[in-house]
Amino acid sequence: MRSALFSRSSRRGWLKQGAALSLTAAGSLRAFAQPQTALVLGDQAGGLRSLFEASRALDGAPFAYRWANFQGAAPLFEAQRSSAVDTAMAGDLPVLAAAVGKTPLKIVATRVGKADSLGIVVQPDSPLRSVADLRGKTVIVSSARGSISQYQLYGALEEAGVKREEVTVKFVLPTDAAAAFASKQIDAWAIFDPYYTIAVQQGGRILRDGRGINTALGFITATESSLADPAKRAAIVQFLDRLARAGDWALANPEAYAQAYSQLTRLPIESSRIITARASVAGRPVSEADIAALQTVADRSARDGILPVRVDVRAITDTGVWKRPA
Repeated sequence: MRSALFSRSSRRGWLKQGAALSLTAAGSLRAFAQPQTALVLGDQAGGLRSLFEASRALDGAPFAYRWANFQGAAPLFEAQRSSAVDTAMAGDLPVLAAAVGKTPLKIVATRVGKADSLGIVVQPDSPLRSVADLRGKTVIVSSARGSISQYQLYGALEEAGVKREEVTVKFVLPTDAAAAFASKQIDAWAIFDPYYTIAVQQGGRILRDGRGINTALGFITATESSLADPAKRAAIVQFLDRLARAGDWALANPEAYAQAYSQLTRLPIESSRIITARASVAGRPVSEADIAALQTVADRSARDGILPVRVDVRAITDTGVWKRPA
């Protein structure tokens, strides 16, 4: 399985189809311009950076910054665990999984997207017609244990009356799984945007999307050591103010946002329009409703064995960091 999923030919084939989502170091990092407070902003597949570059919401920021881009939440939180990034952006379950893994983080803001930005896809000619047909099959989940895709898959299996032990689940990082899916080495794949949209546009058929299962909430987390530094804490507040401004701009200018995302990720504009239309762009301070929704995910994930222990969401949330200006 490993040799097939990580074959060079499959990876080349994926890249040729326009999904060059892992940005080069030179392209994803902005040099610190002057000796001032500096933040390293963790990103996934260029999603956050494209939002800021399109909206120009970071222009004139009173802090220096650079982007650190990752293909999924698992490697991003590895970087946050080692304090290599000051902030990170991820969906609900990856944040909980990072907390279980002792990543020193606090949730400081909420982002709202759409639950149809992820799903389970199969090959266009697959005999699999429903989630119930996954009995006895292997499903690839991206990116790692504790991903939003794992939560979506388990929710879909429960809905269809399929026991989790009746399905073989394997975890593969998105770009490697994408190459394998494109070369038809994967029958069923639980995945999130932008990889999800690309797979569908390349002929993949949706077996079940995340509507009715996933919360569609994402979260910005800050490293505890960064929050303990007064200068960095102030810079993070400024960053969150500008994140809200960027989200407002994206909602008001969907085509310009899609064009900027396409230019940064090198994805076709048709794919970019779909991805950005359902992306988590609206930013807000963490509400009591957000904490309750995330606690439901935490409790269910502990019940289902996705997480080894229950996470107390309030304990990993700091609602005092950011209060959005009126």
